[in-house]
Amino acid sequence: MKILHTSDWHIGRALYGRKRYEEFELFLDWLTTCIQSEQIEALLVAGDVFDNGTPSNRALELYYRFLCRAAGAGCRQVVVTAGNHDSPSLLNAPRELLRHLDVHVVGCMTETVEDELVVVKQEDGQPGLIVCAVPYLRDRDIRRAEAGETFEDKGRKLVEGIADHYCRVADAAAALNARLGGNIPIVAMGHLFTSGGTTLEGDGVRELYVGNLGQVTSDLLPDSFRYLALGHLHVAQRVNGSSTRRYCGSPLPMSFGEANQRKLVLAVELDAAGLRVDELPVPCFQQLATLRGDWDHISRRIQELKRESAAIWLEVVYEGGEIVGDLQERLRELVEGTSLEILRTRNMRLVDQALSAMATEETLDDLSVDDVFARCLDAHGVPDEQRPDLAALFAETMAALHEDDSRGAP
Repeated sequence: MKILHTSDWHIGRALYGRKRYEEFELFLDWLTTCIQSEQIEALLVAGDVFDNGTPSNRALELYYRFLCRAAGAGCRQVVVTAGNHDSPSLLNAPRELLRHLDVHVVGCMTETVEDELVVVKQEDGQPGLIVCAVPYLRDRDIRRAEAGETFEDKGRKLVEGIADHYCRVADAAAALNARLGGNIPIVAMGHLFTSGGTTLEGDGVRELYVGNLGQVTSDLLPDSFRYLALGHLHVAQRVNGSSTRRYCGSPLPMSFGEANQRKLVLAVELDAAGLRVDELPVPCFQQLATLRGDWDHISRRIQELKRESAAIWLEVVYEGGEIVGDLQERLRELVEGTSLEILRTRNMRLVDQALSAMATEETLDDLSVDDVFARCLDAHGVPDEQRPDLAALFAETMAALHEDDSRGAP
């Protein structure tokens, strides 16, 4: 039996305001071709199909169109579980209809663990694989709050609840295996944070719980799983070096910090002799790059990219000693009429100047956003008569950001 492990598509995610639907479409087209060329029999999508709980019509269209095409590419079963970014009810809504396309969806923890088991049949119709399709386990599903419990109590109960659920699913899978003949490999899916997992700054991974709460040590997960297909972390990695417990990572870079990552999906072949995992590199559909340094270095690199006619989305981090107040205007002139696009600019000289105005015992965490804005006005020597209007505009901008967050916008 040959399966393909993928996760963390985050369809609908934008990068600093830039929509990425073309990238998502190109990835799903490539994935369809990959299923066919690799002769994949089961596709496992381990959570975070969408970037938020209210995906756009275009995001939904890409998702459903792919599911239809996957069946036509020879995939016998697609198993989709929800991640922490997904809406369980939205994923679950069409599940009865999707079963006619051999797509099994588990949006939330089910009433009985047997409902999280999926049997994938071989070409001859015999059972070839049992999938434990465990979705993202939410706090309210696995932990009962009690009066007077401590922070440590909460963390312990969360981990115990996650581990207990996986043990019960594993027991149900073993019982099903016995009824079906007792020689069927069992694989499991999960969307969680294992202790020691690697993340990157700005990668968009939302911690499941505060601090280390809810981070599960690998020894708490059952050994009966031949393979554990994990989602949530965007960096492809093995859990404690294991070749059979793995994160495939996100197929697209979710931030400039992921720009140089090697993006993968994992092809897993199981037979009586054992298991083999092949890393299949995902093509780069949109190049990202960070330019960092003083003005001479940044301008020189942009000129080089212009000569290469490169279509790149850029993050520019100015770190020069000279104060460049018109950095945005300079950059805009440099890339005008080219295929380069600057999505983010960070002027670290101005940031350092604003922070230097603080008392030595202060840190950025001690200040509100309004405090930081006021320090920036001081650093630039903005006249008092201009400050009320600027402060009003800043307050309006912050209010708009909070409103977008409340609506679930990316």
